[in-house]
Amino acid sequence: MQNLSPRHVKTEESLRLGVVSGWYSTKVSGTFVSGPHDSEAECLRRIAEINPLPPKVKRAAPIA
Repeated sequence: MQNLSPRHVKTEESLRLGVVSGWYSTKVSGTFVSGPHDSEAECLRRIAEINPLPPKVKRAAPIA
């Protein structure tokens, strides 16, 4: 499972990096995983698709 976070790349930085400005999902290392997205909310939705939350595990009641 990857730990992804949203990151906004402004015009000045996008020119330096050679990418389109917008929101990107990134790894902890800074590597872009998806994007550009039009909004942070759209980026977060994509992160949820790529990296869904693990299902909750029901724990059995302790035996008395």
